[in-house]
Amino acid sequence: MWDFLNRRFEELLGAVVLAVMASIAFINVIVRYCTNFSFSSSEELTVNLFVWVVLLGTARAFREGHNFCMNVLYDAMPRRIRLILYLFGTACSAAFFLALVCEGSLEVMDEYSLDVVSESLAIPVWLYTAATPLFSLLILVRLFQKVREDFRTNNY
Repeated sequence: MWDFLNRRFEELLGAVVLAVMASIAFINVIVRYCTNFSFSSSEELTVNLFVWVVLLGTARAFREGHNFCMNVLYDAMPRRIRLILYLFGTACSAAFFLALVCEGSLEVMDEYSLDVVSESLAIPVWLYTAATPLFSLLILVRLFQKVREDFRTNNY
C-alpha cells in the first residue's frame, strides 16, 4: 500500500479532484439549462480545485522526469557540462518551489489569522490556498527523489 501511495499518490488524488470538478460543472450546466437557477458557488470550487490539479500534475511530472527542458542543447553537450546544467536546473526548480512553500505558508497563515472567507460559500480561504505550500513541498520531494534516482543510474 505504501509503495502505491508513494508512486501513485498524485494520480489518485488528482483523479478524485478532477472527478469532483467535472461533477460540479456538469450538475451546474444541467441545472442552468433545465431551470433558470445557477450555482454561483460551483465556479469558486472548480477554479480553486483546478489549482490543486495543476500542482498535483506538476508533482507527477517532476517524479517522472517529464518537466520542460532544453533537450536539443542539453543532449549536444559533453557529459560534464550536462551534469552542470542538470544541477543548475535542479537548483533553480528547488529554489522556485522552496520560495513557493515559504510565501504560500505566509499567505495561509495570514488568511487564517484574518479569518478570510470565500464570497459565495463562506469557506475559510486558507483551506483553498493551503494546497500551494503543501503541494509545492510534494513537488520538492518528487524532485529530489528523481535526482537521487538519476544519480544512482547515471541518467543526467
